[in-house]
Amino acid sequence: MNVTRRTVLKTGAALGAALAAPAFAQAKTKVKLGYLHTLAVDGQIWTGIDQGMFAKHGVEFEMTQFNTGLELFQAMIGGSIDMLSTGAVISNFPARGQGIMFLCNDIEFATAQLWVRDDVKSFADLKGKKIATTTGTTAHVFLDKALAANGLGHPGDVEIVNQRMPDAVTAFISGAVPAVALWVPFNVQVKEKVPGARMLVDASKFYPEAAIVDGWAAGNAWYAKNRAVCANVIRGWAEANDYMIKNTDAALAALQKAHYPNVTFEELKNQFGAQKMFTSAEWRPKYADGTVTRWLQQVSDFFVRFGKIENAVPASKYFDASLYLETIKA
Repeated sequence: MNVTRRTVLKTGAALGAALAAPAFAQAKTKVKLGYLHTLAVDGQIWTGIDQGMFAKHGVEFEMTQFNTGLELFQAMIGGSIDMLSTGAVISNFPARGQGIMFLCNDIEFATAQLWVRDDVKSFADLKGKKIATTTGTTAHVFLDKALAANGLGHPGDVEIVNQRMPDAVTAFISGAVPAVALWVPFNVQVKEKVPGARMLVDASKFYPEAAIVDGWAAGNAWYAKNRAVCANVIRGWAEANDYMIKNTDAALAALQKAHYPNVTFEELKNQFGAQKMFTSAEWRPKYADGTVTRWLQQVSDFFVRFGKIENAVPASKYFDASLYLETIKA
């Protein structure tokens, strides 16, 4: 056989390519991710997926949509998903020892809102009335703060009707209840179908004293074994997050076209304005100085009271700030 130097080089290159391709494919880790379809929760996720930012860091998500954070945690505890991204419930189940939080998305600045029918002029008019919401969620945490701040914080002042959020909104639209505490984008249905409805207050009224953090959590055992994978999730998230902040209109236009076709671009911009975002670099000191931990703890305190959680795990234990600080350098 006449073997030339060129033949050897070609053979070596082909062999190298053949070996490299499967190695690259094997480097991808599939992660079963549960999420809520609201911009404050899935904006960075879809941006990162669509632009290949998670794939760049070896993460491939298997996505499953849920209606509430309660359902998300139940699925993760049951083992059908590995990790989740959600709202205020991120401070609930981990306080029960179920899940490790490791990443913040944003602050629910004005995404939680209290809508009332036209015969309700003030909080005083809600006394003795029914308010529909999904208990144990971002909307409930906000509602509890809003009622207490307006003299309706005692048992019996109002009747809270616990329903899945789509059902709570339907109850309000039908006139079965005079008020609903919701989160965007459910406000769109209310505005469209109840012309006389108005927003009485939103969560921005209580920032930062009642800041509600959106974030990511993973199952305890899964997190312990896959901390490196979670670090890669953080890397992809950071690129997506910073892109959304720097190129907001382009990012929102892409999200609206691909994932929010039933919401207008202007409405999606309004939703974006209702959440408070920080760049990945701006988040770092908030992890380091305990700000995030304090924000999480104040919401956990609500869940401890509302859910009567015994021997609650403090945020300083269920929130692993160290992974972000190791991954995103100053």
